[in-house]
Amino acid sequence: MLNKFRRALEPFFNRIGIYLARTKLPPLFWSFLGLVLAFLSSLAYSSIFKDGLYGGSLLLLSGFADVLDGSVARATGSVSSRGAFLDSTLDRLGELLVFFGIMIGGLSDPFFVMIALSFSLLVSYARARGESLGISLSGEGVGERAERILALAIASILGYTNYGVMIVLALALITFLQRVVLVIKALR
Repeated sequence: MLNKFRRALEPFFNRIGIYLARTKLPPLFWSFLGLVLAFLSSLAYSSIFKDGLYGGSLLLLSGFADVLDGSVARATGSVSSRGAFLDSTLDRLGELLVFFGIMIGGLSDPFFVMIALSFSLLVSYARARGESLGISLSGEGVGERAERILALAIASILGYTNYGVMIVLALALITFLQRVVLVIKALR
C-alpha cells in the first residue's frame, strides 16, 4: 500500500543515505540500530512504562532506522545478499521483541498478540518462499511491514495499543492470504 508513497520519498531517503555514508558507519550499523530501538520499544511497552506512547514512538524510530540501512547500502554501493539477509532477519527479531513487550506489558490480549505476530511472520515467510520459487511478491498485499509498523505505532501513540494489535492482525492475515493466492495462481 505504501509503495507509491515510498517511491516518492526515495530521493529524500537516498540523500539521507548519502549524508549518513559520510559517517563511515556501515549499513549493518543502521540495521542493528533498528533492532536496538525495537528492543527499547519492547521495554517501553512492557516493564518500564507499560505505555504505548513511548513504545510506539520508539517503534517509529526503529522503522526509520530500517529504511536508513538500505539507503546507506545504496549510497555506498554495498548492497549485498548477505546484508539483505541480515536486515530481514533482524527485522523479524525486532517484531518478536515488540510483540512480546506488548504482551508482557498487558497492553493487549496475549492470544491476539500471538496471532498478530504469527501472521506478521507468515507474511514475510510467504514472500521469502514465493521468491525462492521465482515469484516476486515485493509490494504485494495491503499490509507489508511498513504499514503494520505505522498502524501499531500510531495506535499506540494515541493510547490504543490493543486496537493497533487488532489492525496488525487484520492487515497481516489479509496480506498473507493475498500472497498465498498469488503464489498458487503463479504456480499453475
